Amino acid sequence: MAEPATRPGPRRPRSGRLSRSAEFERVYRRGRSHGNRYLVLYAFPRGGSDGPRLGVSVSRKVGGAVHRNRVKRLLREAFRAHAGDLPADHDYVVVARPEARELAENEGLEGIAGSLAELLEAAGK
Repeated sequence: MAEPATRPGPRRPRSGRLSRSAEFERVYRRGRSHGNRYLVLYAFPRGGSDGPRLGVSVSRKVGGAVHRNRVKRLLREAFRAHAGDLPADHDYVVVARPEARELAENEGLEGIAGSLAELLEAAGK
């Protein structure tokens, strides 16, 4: 007789990402914010040394699903490039403003990365 199928354990979020609304909420409420024309960055020291974690928020004001997903993809890629320079015990949330779509269309990764780098520098990395 075959063994009954066991249910897999709880899903683990992709490493380096914030996934639960409570995690986002903590960073929004207790973290410090820095903004520019395209993005707003919230940073919060959480403790622990798992490496910096990122949460991305892109509203429908940015555009349709294709545009929102492109902005999110570019933000994650730009963050990954800076992750080695960031404190390992911090959580970050990046909120894209509607102008981020234009930046992504005109300048691509270079524009998004420059805008994010500006905010990370203002936050003191």
